[in-house]
Amino acid sequence: MKNFFHAFELLQQRTQLGKRYLEFLRVPAMSVGFYVVPAGGTDPQKPHKEDEVYYVVRGRARMRVGPDDQPVTEGSIIFVAANVEHRFHDIEEELVVLVFFAPAESS
Repeated sequence: MKNFFHAFELLQQRTQLGKRYLEFLRVPAMSVGFYVVPAGGTDPQKPHKEDEVYYVVRGRARMRVGPDDQPVTEGSIIFVAANVEHRFHDIEEELVVLVFFAPAESS
């Protein structure tokens, strides 16, 4: 199992694979990945069975979590409980987000 990662390399790998989400760490207790949504894009997420924490690395948008709706920018940290409706919207600048699932995301 790998213990050290570099964000630039992971984001480059995600781009090469053409994926919106690239998981790079998975253990039973959690999984971690990068999620990217382009400016003007839409976020197709549906509620997950796991709790999540999002850390916005860069970008600018709004995020709705249940009834709450807030602007998010670089440095924002968002908690989403399992099974709660959530999504990014009004994405003004490409959004790069580090996502932590606990326990590991199920398929």
